[in-house]
Amino acid sequence: IPDGPTLSQATLYDLLDRVRLHETIYKQAGAVHGCALASNAHDTAPIGMFVEDVGRHNAVDAIAGRMWLDRQDGADKIFYTTGRLTSEMVIKAAQMGIPFLVSRSGLTQMGYDIAQKVGITMIGRAANKHYLLFTGPERFDRG
Repeated sequence: IPDGPTLSQATLYDLLDRVRLHETIYKQAGAVHGCALASNAHDTAPIGMFVEDVGRHNAVDAIAGRMWLDRQDGADKIFYTTGRLTSEMVIKAAQMGIPFLVSRSGLTQMGYDIAQKVGITMIGRAANKHYLLFTGPERFDRG
């Protein structure tokens, strides 16, 4: 992931609020994973895509496919998932060129190691005003 974009704490909080307020199948039925692709704008994170599926990889792949079909660049995006940040999830984010990966769940050691190697800023346990910054602190502005 090339150097450049940063993520502000205000933008992260905006994303978490937008996801919380987003109308979802999970709120009605549970047992699904959600993924969102958001823009990294100045202190805001408008959600461009939101996909839910029983399989977290299916939700990620649906967004990756739409990005590919629409020829969207990931450099100015934030990827949010409800699922764990595993090595596979980090690899997919890297393949999409997305520098910021956020989850309300935790992570695996392999996910952490790969995020460190490829330069992804990885944030987990993110809900409301709480989060854990795991990798890429140089791209994150607590401002």
